[in-house]
Amino acid sequence: MTATTPTQSRSSGAYFRPDVATQWQLMWRRFRRHHMAMAGLAILGLLILIALFAEIIAPYQASQRNTRYLASGPMAIHVVDDQGNFHRPFVYAQVNKRDPVTLRMTAVEDRTRIWPIAFFVRGTPYELWGLIPTDIHLFGVEGGFVHLFGTDTLGRDLFSRTMYATRISLSIGLVGVLVSFIVGTIVGGIAGYFGGTVDFVIMRIIEFKRSIPTLPLWLALSAALPRDWSSLQIYVAITLLLALIGWTHLARTVRSKLLALREEEFVIAARLAGCSDARLIWRHLLPSFMSFLIVDVTIAFPEVLLAETSLSFLGLGLREPVESWGVLLYAAQNIRSIAHLPWLLIPGAFVIFAALAFNFLGDGLRDAADPYTK
Repeated sequence: MTATTPTQSRSSGAYFRPDVATQWQLMWRRFRRHHMAMAGLAILGLLILIALFAEIIAPYQASQRNTRYLASGPMAIHVVDDQGNFHRPFVYAQVNKRDPVTLRMTAVEDRTRIWPIAFFVRGTPYELWGLIPTDIHLFGVEGGFVHLFGTDTLGRDLFSRTMYATRISLSIGLVGVLVSFIVGTIVGGIAGYFGGTVDFVIMRIIEFKRSIPTLPLWLALSAALPRDWSSLQIYVAITLLLALIGWTHLARTVRSKLLALREEEFVIAARLAGCSDARLIWRHLLPSFMSFLIVDVTIAFPEVLLAETSLSFLGLGLREPVESWGVLLYAAQNIRSIAHLPWLLIPGAFVIFAALAFNFLGDGLRDAADPYTK
């Protein structure tokens, strides 16, 4: 089949004409054929929804404690009781009993009572996005409690904390990549467009910076942050720290593209037409390879996300009371926690899925960036 042969759409039955399609239509058509990229896009869409509506999705506040369910495992959802009767989704009631071996009070299921799960129930009041006061939660139980991911040693709901942590972790990745994109584009654009001494100095700085091992540099700079800083100050500092360390790869990409394009005919024509250097870079050169920049940014997102998670896991990044995936995993640092409370590792699954989703999305965008290749 040639590139100009019309193909029929399976969904609408209409014919697709590659010879008259725009660049974006060709890219979107090729991207849709990348099934792993579409799956990654769906996962990222779900994570973004969680980040935007964490207060609604979480049945409890992140710091809310349940002293009747301390350090207890995930509660299973049932639709059939012990007698074989069907019900709406429910969890079994919980009662505290003393363990005869450890003499600790532990929560056990009371199979004689059920707590039906209801949707859009009223619970702890909160302000959505800090603006809209409400007390509506996506799900909950009346007269009891539900902890889908279990609780930590203080009785805080791990599911709710993971929902709130999704917002913090994704926002750090988003802001970090945005700052890195701006710095890398500006520095790489200056080096690639002007060349000469400017290019030589900038590239030597980049090479020196990339010669320093990333992990020790992160640890050293994070450890240098004052311990008496507030949570907001630590959040801003960690975000800027990760951004200012990770811009070099993008800068080199921009430089190499500009070196290849600055002598093209359309660039010479724009220069003869009187375009300034800044306009020539931003209006003509950068848009010509913007698709490649989008791919680089998409692939850089997991690096920032994993860096924040690693620093917080080691106790050098974000700290309580801020919730992030790394902060939640900090509680599962030792063998005792993993052995007795393995559900504390559940936030790690969110890190893995988010990183894989971004990688799959980057692969799909890389293939779609050049829709004319087979």
